[in-house]
Amino acid sequence: MYAKLNSASILGVDGMIVEVEVDISNGLPVFDLIGLPDSAVREARDRVRAAVKNSGVNFPLQRITTNLAPADIKKEGAGFDLAIAVGILIASGQLTCATLEDTLIIGELSLEGKLRPLKGTLSMVMVAKEKGIHRVILPEANKEEGALVAGMEIIPASSLTETVSYLRGEWCPLPIRAEVRQDEASFTHDFADVQGQVHVKRAMEIAAAGGHNLMLIGPPGSGKTMLARRISTILPTMLIQEALEVTKISSIAGTSSVSSGLIRERPFRSPHHTISQAGLIGGGSIPKPGEVSLAHRGVLFLDELPEFSKSTLEVLRQPLEDQEVTLGRARAVLTFPSSFMLLCSMNPCPCGYFGYEEDRSCTCTPPQIQRYRAKISGPLLDRIDLHISVPRVDYETLSAREVNESSAEIRRRVASARHIQAKRFEEQHHLTNSNMQAADMRVYCQLNVAARRLLQQAFENLGLSARAHDRILKVARTIADLAQSDMIEVGHIAEAIQYRTLDRKYWE
Repeated sequence: MYAKLNSASILGVDGMIVEVEVDISNGLPVFDLIGLPDSAVREARDRVRAAVKNSGVNFPLQRITTNLAPADIKKEGAGFDLAIAVGILIASGQLTCATLEDTLIIGELSLEGKLRPLKGTLSMVMVAKEKGIHRVILPEANKEEGALVAGMEIIPASSLTETVSYLRGEWCPLPIRAEVRQDEASFTHDFADVQGQVHVKRAMEIAAAGGHNLMLIGPPGSGKTMLARRISTILPTMLIQEALEVTKISSIAGTSSVSSGLIRERPFRSPHHTISQAGLIGGGSIPKPGEVSLAHRGVLFLDELPEFSKSTLEVLRQPLEDQEVTLGRARAVLTFPSSFMLLCSMNPCPCGYFGYEEDRSCTCTPPQIQRYRAKISGPLLDRIDLHISVPRVDYETLSAREVNESSAEIRRRVASARHIQAKRFEEQHHLTNSNMQAADMRVYCQLNVAARRLLQQAFENLGLSARAHDRILKVARTIADLAQSDMIEVGHIAEAIQYRTLDRKYWE
């Protein structure tokens, strides 16, 4: 006999419907699994055999052939176990049920027949809805994640036995409702804890408001890492569409549990400097998302930037420019989203005191300094919008008891600027000023006469590139948004230009 069911797998960050075909015929007891499976899928034969026996039903001692279609795409993971087991029961005549063309069946089986949670459930349910499937049978632990997709009937099961009972009409679960948290995220850090560094806080506010990339340069102990780790506290809450994108990537990577509902807190990723290229942008025989995709809609923080290998840093160019990563393999070309804010910190030299001799004399030789800075190429530096010097704080400022501005106050201004940008780019589907294209800048980056003259002088005297010119305009547009100004004025341009001069102090 023959049975066909719908299951799903993950391809990149999207789901892919896989047809599970089961044929049982007379012959020697053989269980064949075809359709380009990987090791985890091939091992489903042993898991399914044990799970069926331990669930109170018979495993047929006949020739069983299971095909996973389409056969030209490599399948991975253990999510086909439940569909294969149900297909065997239908094909062997032990389970009679109505058509399952409108049903997606996913789940990993333990040897005793229990269902284990899956990675990437949200992507699978989303692609099922796109293909016209309206019912999903999935593990109990994934029910809230599956229910995030509106209009889907979610059937959570804890075991193969419960699944069989549902298909026989003997058991019906309660309807599942998705939980979308609206409460504000709570943080253990706050900008109110930072003494001094007013100009750095201002630059971080601008970066957060417009989604701009930011570099902090200063001697050891000046507070670069402490400031960087507080950037999350001033970022606005994600929109529903952003939250769905982040939740989908998080589910595929298994980086956090989404059993409690939609993820609303923006990601903050801080990889170690020993990370590989594949770890940073993604990779593998079947590519998986890297750190730039895990930081999507959030922040990627690279501490001690020159300690990263130069080849690793250079792969950041495409993600920073295109907000996506495209990885080509023999059987597929996959694209991962990577719209993140790059935040990095570094010392000016190996010892950390070049240019800050009032703290301590620099002991590095010119060749050492040159080799240290050469790890950061000009094209990569050109893609960083704001370069900020972070000097050490003196004792009087550090010991002062004055009350500093809290993260909540800064976040309100950032949210207001983001709201202006959301209305501005409603038709272009951009979210921040940093995503503006050339056509958008001609419309929205209007300068008065004095501002245009100042930008021209800076472009000619500082030897700026065309990319640097555009990024100055984008930063100035954000500064104007924070000031609630429709026109970019000379003060906005002047402030944006000063954030582009630090690279010439250290790299020329």
